[in-house]
Amino acid sequence: MRAWLGAALCLAALAPADASVLSDILQRGALRVGTTGDYPPFTRLDKSSGEYSGFDIDLAQSLASSLGVRVEFVPTAWPALAADFSAGKFDVAMGGITVTLERAKLGFFTTPYLREGKTSIARCADKDKFATLEAIDRSGVTVLTNPGGGNERFDRAHLRAARIEVRPDNTTIFDALAHGEGDLMITDASETRYQQKLHSGVLCAIHPDTPFDFGEKAYLAPYDPPLDGFLDQWLHLIKENGTFATIYAKWF
Repeated sequence: MRAWLGAALCLAALAPADASVLSDILQRGALRVGTTGDYPPFTRLDKSSGEYSGFDIDLAQSLASSLGVRVEFVPTAWPALAADFSAGKFDVAMGGITVTLERAKLGFFTTPYLREGKTSIARCADKDKFATLEAIDRSGVTVLTNPGGGNERFDRAHLRAARIEVRPDNTTIFDALAHGEGDLMITDASETRYQQKLHSGVLCAIHPDTPFDFGEKAYLAPYDPPLDGFLDQWLHLIKENGTFATIYAKWF
C-alpha cells in the first residue's frame, strides 16, 4: 500500500500544474468546435463547399481569435451531440444549443447569450389557426420536426392528437412547409423569425415574442475551470465592446 501511495504521489508531482482542456487547446493551436450545421441562422453547413456559416460560427471565430488559435469545426448531429461531447470529440459545442438539465449533467453551460422559447411557424394564410398548443394538438394537424433535438422532445411532450412527422434534414423543413408539406413546425422563436425573413409573405412566425415556454441558448464545454472561466469572460467582454451586437445584427 505504501509503495502504491508513493508512486501515485510521484506521478502527481510530475503532472503539470496547469494541465487543463484550455492548456490542451493552446498547445494544439486549435479550438475544436462541435456543431450540427443544420440550424440556421446559428450554424449552417454548405455541403458543396464544406464551409460553415452562421451566428455561432462567427462567434466561434471570435472565440478562437481571442485564444490566439485557429478553429476546427467538428461535425455532429442532434441525436449524437451528447455522445460526441462525452467522447471528447470537440472542446466546446456551439450552434443554437438550448440549455437543458439533461445536457447540464454532461458538462458546463456558459452564461446564456440568448433568451427565447418554443413557438410555431406556419404558412401565413394559416397562422391564426395555430396560436395555441390546444389548437395545434388536433387530429388532422401535421407538425414537422427534426430528429433528436429539443424540438422533437417538445412536440412529444405536449402533443397527443396531432401527427408528428420527423424529417431527417432540418434545413429542408421550411421549404417543405412553404410548399404545403405539413401544417406547421414548432421551434425556437429566433429560428421562426429568421425563416419568416427568408420566406417573406409565405411563412409567418406565430407570436415569437410570447413563446410557449422559456428557453436559453448557451455553449456547452467540459468541466474545466480554466476553459469555463475563459468562455464566460470572453462572452462578457464581447457583449461590452460591441462585437456580440455587431454579429447579432448581421444574422438577426
